[in-house]
Amino acid sequence: MTTKPNIIGISALYHDAACCILKEGQLVAAAEEERFTRIKFDPSIPQHALRYCLREAGLSIADIDCIAFYEDPQKKLARQLWSGVVNKEQIKQEQNFNKAEKEIRQILGFEGPIRYYDHHLSHAASTFYFSGFEDAAIFTVDGVGEWATTTYGTGEGKDINLFEEVHFPHSLGLLYSTITSYLGFRVNNGEYKVMGLAPYGVPKYEQEISQLITSLQDGQYELNLPFFDFIKGKRMYSDLLPELMGRPARKRESAIEQFHIDVAKSLQVVLESILIEKANYLYEKTQSPNLCMAGGVALNCVANGKILKNSKFEKLFVQPASNDAGGALGVATLAHVDLSGETPQKKAMKNVYLGPGYHSNDVIKLLKATNINFENYSEDNAAFLGETAKRLAEGKVIGWFSGRMEFGPRALGGRSILADPRNPRMKDRINAMVKKREGFRPFAPSAILEKVSEHFEIDHPSPFMLETCQVISKLELPAITHVDGSARLQTVSEADNRPYYLLLKAFDALTNCPILLNTSFNIRGEPIVCTPEDALKCFITTDIDCLSIEGIIIDRNQNNFDLLRIMLLNDQVKNSGIQHDVYTFV
Repeated sequence: MTTKPNIIGISALYHDAACCILKEGQLVAAAEEERFTRIKFDPSIPQHALRYCLREAGLSIADIDCIAFYEDPQKKLARQLWSGVVNKEQIKQEQNFNKAEKEIRQILGFEGPIRYYDHHLSHAASTFYFSGFEDAAIFTVDGVGEWATTTYGTGEGKDINLFEEVHFPHSLGLLYSTITSYLGFRVNNGEYKVMGLAPYGVPKYEQEISQLITSLQDGQYELNLPFFDFIKGKRMYSDLLPELMGRPARKRESAIEQFHIDVAKSLQVVLESILIEKANYLYEKTQSPNLCMAGGVALNCVANGKILKNSKFEKLFVQPASNDAGGALGVATLAHVDLSGETPQKKAMKNVYLGPGYHSNDVIKLLKATNINFENYSEDNAAFLGETAKRLAEGKVIGWFSGRMEFGPRALGGRSILADPRNPRMKDRINAMVKKREGFRPFAPSAILEKVSEHFEIDHPSPFMLETCQVISKLELPAITHVDGSARLQTVSEADNRPYYLLLKAFDALTNCPILLNTSFNIRGEPIVCTPEDALKCFITTDIDCLSIEGIIIDRNQNNFDLLRIMLLNDQVKNSGIQHDVYTFV
C-alpha cells in the first residue's frame, strides 16, 4: 500500500448517490449520479459519477487502492429487520445481504478492498476534515443512518470521537419530514419548501408541534411515536397528527393556506429551539470554540444562523454537501486516514467546484450542429462579461454555465440562473416562468466578498449559502430579500471563482450593485444541469432570456425555438429515482 493511496468514496443505494476520488490524498473530483443520468435523486450505485471521477483523476479502476462505502450494511440491515421494512425470507430470496458490495463488484468492476464506515461517522468526517479546524465539536443530524439519527462528538487532528448518539426511531430529521408530508410536500425533497414557507407565518402551533417531541437529558430527545407511522406504514404520520392539528393533511398541489404557513413556522421554531439546546450541551461537553455540522438537517440555513448566534461557539463550518452525497467525501477521508495515518485535507474547503468542466470549443461544436444563432466571445473575456452584465442590467434572466460543476445541492456560480436583484417583478417571473415552482419560494443573493458588509449583516465569508443574515443594504433588493428581511447569502471571492466574481464586478460597474440573484440552473423536478447539452435543453424549454456559456452568448430574441421547444417538451420524461411519500428506509 502506498503512503498516499488512491481512494474512491461512495454514497448510494438509498438517496443522493455520489462518488468522489482522493488521488494520493488530494480531493480531485466529486459528483452526484443524478447529474449524469438526469434522474432526480438517483439512488443507484454511482457508475457514471465514478467514470467521471476516474477520468478527471487520470486513473483507471485498477489504480484504486480502496473503495469506501458511507454506511455499514449489516447494521442497516439489522434496523430494517427490526422495523419490518424487510424480512429474512425477502433477504434470502434476493440474496441481498450486502447489496452495496455486490454492485461495487459487478457494476463498478472493482476487485480490491472495500471498507465500510458508519453513516454518521461519514457525515462527521465530511465536515471536520474539510473545516480547517485543528479541533472542533461535531454535531450531525439527519433522518437516520444505520441506527443513529443524531451524533455528538469531537475532532482533533486526525482523530474523530463520537461520544453520544440518538437512535432511531427518534429523529429530528424525521420530525421535519413528517410535517413536510403533512403539509403536502414530498419527503426528502419538500423540506426546503417548508423552510422557505416558514418566514411568512407565525408560530401559532408551536405548542402542538412541541407535543410531538420531548427533549431529554444531555443530547437525548424522543418522538411521541403514536403520532408517527413511518416505521412500517405507507405515510409519515398517523391519524393522530391531523387530529392534534385540527385539520386534515394538505393534498399535494392544492392551495397553501395561512394554516399551512403557520404550521411551517411553528415547526421551524421548535426545530431551532432543540438544535440550539443540544448545541449548547455539546459546547459544555467539549468547550471547543469551533463547531462542525453535517447531515440533512444541517442544510437548514436558518437554523444554522440561529445556532451560531445563540450558542457559545465562535466559528461554524457546515459541509456544503451535508446531505448523503457528502458522505462520499467523509468516507473517503476516513479510509485515507486508516490507510496512510494522516488526514488528506489540511486546509478549509474553499469551494466545491469538483464536477465536470467544458471548453468553449465543446460548446461551439455543439451549436454548429444546429441552426442556433450565437455570439462567440471566447477570445475576448472582458467583452463576454460586459455583454452578460449588460443583459442582466437590462432586466434579462441569464442561464450561466461556467467552469466546473458544483458538488452538493447549491448552485454557486457554476451552473446558475442569474438576474438583477433590484427588480421587484423578478422573483415572481423566475418562479412562474423559469423555475416553474411555488411563488413563495425565495431566491438567494451572490455578492462580492469585499462589499458584503455594506449590504448584509454578516462579518465573515459565507461561500456556500448555508446561513441566513439580515439585508441592511441601502439598495432596494426585493428579488432576494425574504419576507422577514433575511437572505441566504453566498459571498464570492476572486480566488474561489474568478469568472463569477468578474461578472459580479462587471454588473457592479454598470449598476453600482455588487449583488446578483442566483438560483440553480434547472427547472422543478429536474437535476441541476451538468453538460452544455443539458444547459441548452433547459434554456430552450424555459423562458430564460439568454444563455451565457463558456464565452458564448445565445439570445432568445435572436432565435426561433418554437419547433425545438415542442420537440424537447414532447421528449421529456419526468423521472425520479425514488418516491417520496414516506422516508426511504430501503
